[in-house]
Amino acid sequence: MSDQQPLLDPRNYSPHYDAPNSSDPAHLYLYEQNKTIVEKRLLRKLDLRVAFLVLIYIMNYMDRSNAAAARLRGFEEDLGMTGNQFNTLISILYVGYVLMQAPSNMFLDRMARPSIYLSSCMVIWGTITLLTGASQTYHAALILRFSLGFVEAAFFPGAVFLLSRWYKRDELGLRTALLTCGSSVSNAFSSLAASGILATLDGKLGFTAWRWLFFVEGILTIVIAVSAIWILPDFPSTPSSWLSPDEQTLAKQRMEDDTAAGNGHQGKPTEVFSGLFEALVDWRVWWLGAALCLMVSSLSFGNFFPTLSATMGYNVTISLLLCAPPWIVGTMTSFFVARHSDATGDRFWHITGPLLIGIAGFILAICTMNTGVRYLSLFFMTQSSVAYVIFLTWALNTFSQSQSKRAAAIALIISMGTFGNIGSSYIWPSSWGPSYVDSYLICILTSVMSIAMCWAFRRHLSRLNQATEAQEQVLGLPKGFRYLL
Repeated sequence: MSDQQPLLDPRNYSPHYDAPNSSDPAHLYLYEQNKTIVEKRLLRKLDLRVAFLVLIYIMNYMDRSNAAAARLRGFEEDLGMTGNQFNTLISILYVGYVLMQAPSNMFLDRMARPSIYLSSCMVIWGTITLLTGASQTYHAALILRFSLGFVEAAFFPGAVFLLSRWYKRDELGLRTALLTCGSSVSNAFSSLAASGILATLDGKLGFTAWRWLFFVEGILTIVIAVSAIWILPDFPSTPSSWLSPDEQTLAKQRMEDDTAAGNGHQGKPTEVFSGLFEALVDWRVWWLGAALCLMVSSLSFGNFFPTLSATMGYNVTISLLLCAPPWIVGTMTSFFVARHSDATGDRFWHITGPLLIGIAGFILAICTMNTGVRYLSLFFMTQSSVAYVIFLTWALNTFSQSQSKRAAAIALIISMGTFGNIGSSYIWPSSWGPSYVDSYLICILTSVMSIAMCWAFRRHLSRLNQATEAQEQVLGLPKGFRYLL
């Protein structure tokens, strides 16, 4: 292409409106045609690389949730756990998450090569997973689980922020769904993989089955991490060998245009901690964080899904295999809901709907111990995880005008949501089984509270949109930035 003029010549751009400096209608039409061609090519390349983020998230989720499967094959007994020690082992991981998510995202925002940073973190957490398989005492496993959370914390908020640096507001919902479906796929795939490992490798080379589970997943994580260095995208401002000059230029201009409307930060220098300070003093960050914390608490059944499946009375292998179908259905639903949410521009009702279906699942599980009905309730419960996808997209849309603030805000919101995992680890004690009625009642309560907070937030954003519209009409201004509801 060196001897040809690029389809999108950056010298012809107006800095804010992404249009060539010409009033010739023919020139404008040709520009728009060329822009559409380049944009489709850019998104196709980008989507392929984002798909690799999904694979990383699958390993991220597998490495944090494998303790639940290992519990079914002697993990507690071999390490001498008693009382609530297993619950503490689950919750301590999320303490590391809370401590590291916000600082990691602020550091990531200043980096040119997030691909190297995220891949390096992945190598470390894969090594920690390997070491967990070799642990001999409860306290050694506890320290390793805390370290795992501390390192894994970099990935998810970092990946969400990375998506927001490449995709426009009306494209984020589907891509966020693609990323977060990794957790559902992991819940399904990890159960299938765990059933195979636990059933076939027990006693091999003198190691028990649960140790092999950590060994295999740890090695697989490290292998994928090494590949990720060359596959993961960096930021649009970082020169990329996989993008043509046309695509690189358009990638940067798309983001400038998407944040131009209503952006009071354009043209101002960005200080390292200015975004963090702005996020900390914005009450909306704390409100959304509290709502997400309640939502995550209602989704805590996912950490104990193999245990809930085992209450139906089947053996370990069958119980793990039965975990897969509900999460597969939940994954398929998330794509449909996210795409519809993007198309309609609605967020609140696409959050509320899945949570209400989840509440129906909790009620079914409370009402009976019938095997068929309880298994059906698991399908309903996994639908509520779709709400998490749309909620994160809503948060990204709300804080879309400033990159540094968005990085801090999304990390703080996810960190506050993680508190839901820390506390909810104790609402599923073995003594409440096999019915777990009290656990389900708590999940219903937290779901309802999360819906109420989301409704109040929607009302707030609606009033802001109405005020903006009234001001535009008075001043005769064109339609500008609007919050998605």
